[in-house]
Amino acid sequence: MEKAFERFLRYIKYDTTSDHTSQNVPSTYSQLEFAHMLAQELRDMGAERVNVSEYGYVTAAIPASKDCSTKTTLGFIAHMDTTDEMPGGNIKAKIIENYDGSNIILNEKLGIVMKVSEFDSLKNYMGQTLITTDGTTLLGADDKAGVAEIMTMAQRMLTGNAPSHGEIKIGFTPDEEIGSGAEYFDVASFGADFAYTVDGGAFGEIEYENFNASTACVNIKGVSIHPGDAKNKMINSILLANEFVNMLDIAKTPQHTEGYEGFWHLNEISGGIENTSMIFILRDHDASKLTALQKRFEAIANYLNSKYEMNLAEVSFEESYKNMKQIIEDNFHLIKNACKALEIMGEEPIIIPIRGGTDGARLSYMGLPCPNLGTGGHNFHGRYEYITTQAMDKTVDLLLNIASLYARQGSPNE
Repeated sequence: MEKAFERFLRYIKYDTTSDHTSQNVPSTYSQLEFAHMLAQELRDMGAERVNVSEYGYVTAAIPASKDCSTKTTLGFIAHMDTTDEMPGGNIKAKIIENYDGSNIILNEKLGIVMKVSEFDSLKNYMGQTLITTDGTTLLGADDKAGVAEIMTMAQRMLTGNAPSHGEIKIGFTPDEEIGSGAEYFDVASFGADFAYTVDGGAFGEIEYENFNASTACVNIKGVSIHPGDAKNKMINSILLANEFVNMLDIAKTPQHTEGYEGFWHLNEISGGIENTSMIFILRDHDASKLTALQKRFEAIANYLNSKYEMNLAEVSFEESYKNMKQIIEDNFHLIKNACKALEIMGEEPIIIPIRGGTDGARLSYMGLPCPNLGTGGHNFHGRYEYITTQAMDKTVDLLLNIASLYARQGSPNE
């Protein structure tokens, strides 16, 4: 039977980078190709009701064990796309067996080294087998590791090599990295009572608090005049944009925040003398603090318009997702069972807030309570991404144990 890391190494050969500029769903055709490949694998395993929707969502069902009478239908969900922050194609994975705890030379020719002093999580994996990049691409563990782990779980269930379980639903989504992974997810058709996304970091992580998130678009207008005749006439929108940013608190940027601390992040900027556009992402676990940050953006725009006595700055906001904490706290058996499943394995649960979001955050507000589980990966979205084969194996066991716990319960809250 194929192991999770072996599937993963096959899956990362598919370049499924999503594209935030595309108007298509999924945003890139390669995601649709990957979706159909996964669907065929599920059919070959014996999964039921396998479907690829017109938007590229893969869904399937695994029937309950014969000796299982639970009324709870559980879902496991992962996303197929990878971020465009680093190249996601032509990935040359490196396998490092019996890791000795030293710095890892990813690419000797280019001088790219993953240093233990900079990535101290490495010290937890001495003696294990690491999968890394060659330093020129991301690895794709976010979230092809989750896909591979769910597929391996499915194969074990369908071959009878798993504990008793209720009916299981599987879902793979496109375009999570560009914020639209749940946009066309049909919760009613999916048919699960509860679900878990498998889209987190270190093995054992359980996440049910995420950021409230919005995007702020700031447009700055200017007045272009020949520089030789510009005195008291030119308004350089680039400099006004710089003035706008300088009125924000630099201590509230991602590189200076952690834990429950929110942030603003200038994600894109483009323009010239006449017009400059900036796109910020705004994040906070506390919705009232996010609202206060939005009001700060509006206040800066109003100040600049007043200062220059012209309507030069405009701000608009678009909500991305909300903190799922309230929904999950009303269905806390999802966290209790995940913790219990880890404890059965002799592992310590790691309950932490997500400094980001997942499909599960949006799905929770769409009627499918859906906390997040770690995949075993680290350093997502960059050249220093890595995962261990042992963590992937343990994640598969964790999913099976969670399903087994629900199978033994008459109701979720027992």
